[in-house]
Amino acid sequence: MLSKHLKFGVPFLVLMVGGSYWLKGFTGIRYQFRQVQSLKPEDLEDAGIEKKSVTLESEFEKVQNLDIDTWENKRGPRPWEEQQQQQQQ
Repeated sequence: MLSKHLKFGVPFLVLMVGGSYWLKGFTGIRYQFRQVQSLKPEDLEDAGIEKKSVTLESEFEKVQNLDIDTWENKRGPRPWEEQQQQQQQ
């Protein structure tokens, strides 16, 4: 009869060491893609992409100009309703 150390301990250690070695390839992927560089504003200008300058004040002025007192509630279509029923209303 095998001792408990050989019966349970050795397979456990083989699993832990082997699993660690096997997972090393998967954990290395995140470091491989970490080296990807982001685009700089100069690169965007060279490509012809213009960056819009949006400020909090300009967006606040747009929201202030909205008319929120006169609005109409429109019901959206339900998945179980047919398109024709919705268009008749």
